[in-house]
This record gives sequence, structure tokens and C-alpha cells, in this order.
Amino acid sequence: MAIPWLVALKVIPWGDVIEHAPKVLSAARKLLERQRAQTPAMPTADVIEMPAGETPSLGELTNRLIAAQQQIHQQAQAQEQLTQTVAELAEQNARLVTAVEALRVRTRLLLWGFVALALALAWMAWA
Repeated sequence: MAIPWLVALKVIPWGDVIEHAPKVLSAARKLLERQRAQTPAMPTADVIEMPAGETPSLGELTNRLIAAQQQIHQQAQAQEQLTQTVAELAEQNARLVTAVEALRVRTRLLLWGFVALALALAWMAWA
């Protein structure tokens, strides 16, 4: 089960991920700020075709309007939540990339330390 993870870690171009992570984070933050600054635009008054012979009552039109406003409000809230989620994911991605880079450095140091230790042991065994 660990083999697919190792293959995935080797296949992913981590250099590109690390290079583009700040751009993704800044784009997500700009999107979040733009979403917060933008107020929900009121839709333009579109003409709804009514069946011939049926004239809706004022109460029915009021109920439709209230339902439409509630739907618009719910969609605006959902969009705000999605925007926040994207920003949070971008920040998590940036932290993940930083952690992976630190692990790569530590792995290289550990590898060089192991090579040095192996050479020292080989030299001591030979001498």
C-alpha cells in the first residue's frame, strides 16, 4: 500500500509545485478579496413569459419574488463559502509545499550523513 504513495511522490514535479504555490496562494487571496468587495448584484428585471389567460395575483408575485430573493441570498452565501474554501486550500497547499521542501533538505542531509558514515566505517574496516 505504501508503493503507490512512493510512486506518486516520485512522479509529482515538486519543483513546479513549489515554484507555483505562491502564485496560487496570491490568486486565491485576490479572489477572496474580490468576492468580499463585490456585493451581490441584483438581477436585471427579465420578462417572464406567463401562459395566456392566466394573470398571477399580487400575492403570488410577491411570493415568487421572496423565493427568488432567498435563492439569490443562498447562492451568494454558497459562493462566499466556496471562495473561502479555495483560499484555505491554497494556504494549506503553500504550507504543504514548504514542509515538503524542508523534508527534501533533511533527506539530502541524512543521505549525505549516511554516505559519510558508510565511508568512515569502510575506511575503519580496511585500516
